[in-house]
Amino acid sequence: MTEPTRAIPRRYRAAYLRRDEVGMFGDAPPGPDRDVRRSLHVGEVPMPEPAPDEVLVAVMAAGVNYNTVWSAMFEPVPTFAFLARYGRTSADAARHDTDRHVIGSDASGIVVAAGAAVRTWAPGDRVVISPAHIDAEDPDAQEDAMVSAGQRAWGFETNFGGLADYALVKATQLIRKPAHLTWEEAAVNTLCAATAYRMLAGRHGARMTQGDVVLVWGATGGLGGYAVQLVRNGGGIPVGVVGSPDKAALLRRMGCPYVVERAELGVEPDELASSVKAWRRLGEAIRRQVGEDPHIVFEYVGRETFGASVYVTRRGGTVVTCGSSSGYRHEYDNRYLWMNLKRIIGSHGANHREASDVNRLIGLGMLVPTLSRTYDLADVGEAVRAVQLNRHVGKVAVRCLAEADGLGVDDPELRARVGEERLGLFRTPE
Repeated sequence: MTEPTRAIPRRYRAAYLRRDEVGMFGDAPPGPDRDVRRSLHVGEVPMPEPAPDEVLVAVMAAGVNYNTVWSAMFEPVPTFAFLARYGRTSADAARHDTDRHVIGSDASGIVVAAGAAVRTWAPGDRVVISPAHIDAEDPDAQEDAMVSAGQRAWGFETNFGGLADYALVKATQLIRKPAHLTWEEAAVNTLCAATAYRMLAGRHGARMTQGDVVLVWGATGGLGGYAVQLVRNGGGIPVGVVGSPDKAALLRRMGCPYVVERAELGVEPDELASSVKAWRRLGEAIRRQVGEDPHIVFEYVGRETFGASVYVTRRGGTVVTCGSSSGYRHEYDNRYLWMNLKRIIGSHGANHREASDVNRLIGLGMLVPTLSRTYDLADVGEAVRAVQLNRHVGKVAVRCLAEADGLGVDDPELRARVGEERLGLFRTPE
């Protein structure tokens, strides 16, 4: 369907986890052996009623993020613990603490119902959803929502997420959908693009300036693909690290002038995690191409790369990190940090201002989606498995109420100006 019906059903189709299956993987370590296709289910769940500050959205398409992988592996803790903790905060929050967790932290869709206190949004509005789920009454949220104790990742630390035909969100999560994008293109941007924006350009991150050399790990991934675009737009010099010739070719098509292929370093992943010799090889590879060390390292890989990131950053430079997809426990040599006056900045998601700012850039055609492939909701397990095994580039989308790819474009003239070639840069054959 291209437009949701106005009649709201009592139950709806969703991808969810089950509380009674939390122990299904036994003692298997986090990783491929915890096959997310086993823990993800698609079926009907009860429809929630919007609270006064909430909005019900008919989801046309949703995006897969790495927090979906963590959720489905029940790592680092089962997300039902988050739901229980949130459920204790208020009567409205108690609705989230159920035996089924509907997951997903990115989506595009159409507003179908709004709570009594919602002023800005009305049924029929076309929106994308920011994952920052906040308590607007928390004083800290007025300074920066991301440091508020009540800030949660929607669809990860809350229920009723985006991998479903309907989603329940705070009104403060909604942003106007870029009119030139399809539903699936619009669905994959908000979490990763806004996260990258906060890390690089926002006042809470590394504050990249013109001419800064920025090393981007996983530069054709969900976060990395937006980081490279933001660095180029802001007058920086991106250096992308990728793991294959195909990804290197894609990076060059994106206009990234400097590319480091991991295989060319001649080191194993475990060596990169802890070997000064491996770190030195990476630094030499960067200097051979650029002539200098990075001002900023864009870090989210974690255990495999963090020691190298600290090492290769120039004196007085910055490592900005927002995650640890290869493991949370990092090892680095602190001498290279303190003796060279480097900084490590922790960054998490993006506040509503930052998400709105990056959505504006997308709406202007200055950033393009990194969508590579779409799946039907019925095949959500395969979609999440592809991300778990890194068998993708950019972002993966899931069609929910959208019947096919290519629907939802409201401004074909702007789309033509941006160009199908740019918009489809990451697309791979089904």
